[in-house]
Amino acid sequence: MSQPALPTPLTGPAFGSYASDEVTWLLKDLSHLALEAPTADREHAIQSGAANYAESLPVEYSPSPEYQELYTEAVTRAGARLATAVAVVTELALAARNNAPVLVSLARAGTPIGILMRRWAKEIHGLELEHFTMSIVRGVGLDQTALRYLAANFDPARILFVDGWTGKGAISRELSAALDDFAARSGIRFPDDLAVLADPGHCVSMFGTREDYLIPSACLNSTVSGLVSRTVYNVDHIDPHDFHGAKFYSELAPNDVSNSFLDAVCAHFAQVRPDALRLAKEHLAAAPAPSWIGWAAVERISTEYGINNVNLVKPGVGETTRVLLRRVPWKVLVNPEARADVAHVLLLAQQRGTPVEEVPGLPYSCVGLIHPQFDKSAVGADGKAVPNA
Repeated sequence: MSQPALPTPLTGPAFGSYASDEVTWLLKDLSHLALEAPTADREHAIQSGAANYAESLPVEYSPSPEYQELYTEAVTRAGARLATAVAVVTELALAARNNAPVLVSLARAGTPIGILMRRWAKEIHGLELEHFTMSIVRGVGLDQTALRYLAANFDPARILFVDGWTGKGAISRELSAALDDFAARSGIRFPDDLAVLADPGHCVSMFGTREDYLIPSACLNSTVSGLVSRTVYNVDHIDPHDFHGAKFYSELAPNDVSNSFLDAVCAHFAQVRPDALRLAKEHLAAAPAPSWIGWAAVERISTEYGINNVNLVKPGVGETTRVLLRRVPWKVLVNPEARADVAHVLLLAQQRGTPVEEVPGLPYSCVGLIHPQFDKSAVGADGKAVPNA
């Protein structure tokens, strides 16, 4: 039985604010739909099991001038460190795929990282890498139509999936499971190694750094990600043979810093090149393996704070930022030695009225805890969440 025709991918400037040669979006344009829902309503639907988090979209956070200033400072402060991490992970990617990887970023945190990797390969090695972005949804898996598109156009062995960072490693596990499922269904096997800029959870082997510091592209939402929303998987709008969907927020163009962020990091490439090449060589020789210490820490925190649900524990600077921007936060745990790297998290927590608790020895710079329920009975006399019945 023949497969239905594959949909046509999207490119800028018709979709997204990145140039058409920087990324091809394996997504369906849902810009015409009103998919945003109030944060508390979304959280209730997600936790009750009434809806997957990807069926709707959070209302995009509009940064205050003070927060925007923190973002700008973070880009300046972390520019060289980010460029080094981009360089290292790109060198590892080239080595892993015989200098010819097809970069496939996981939307949307992976997209700016994939573009930066593509730029390093071009500027330093003169290589023109193809770069796509596709959707992965926890509980649903990888977009099967996007995988069919990639298999129809490339040798699957060349595909390399890219993400921004790891938290506890849930996406890494979801990726492997989804690729196993696709192989069982189609007979086509994609490699399941994942390349990330930062791996504080020690979940992957291909990473630029394992330090848990602020990646400025985690600070904002669509305005640092090509003006594209988080991805949507909603069967009311996505047919079985469509790509997963997303929206293009063209109306936010006056606040768009997507390309200036990329340029700010790339400006450090020449400066960091010697160190980055040395670090990449050392990494390849050491071949660090995942230890999953992040997952163990999350399980421990989930139990200690009476949450009993690892999905509500979001470790690392990037994941904590997401909790504060688009979920209902309960608490933020901060390693006191890392306060300089989490200034924007502390500001967001203050703005949202979220308690901050210092935890010496925390294996991450910070951890965001999503509120486990919405009525007062959710919290016992000791301030800990009462497990759901």
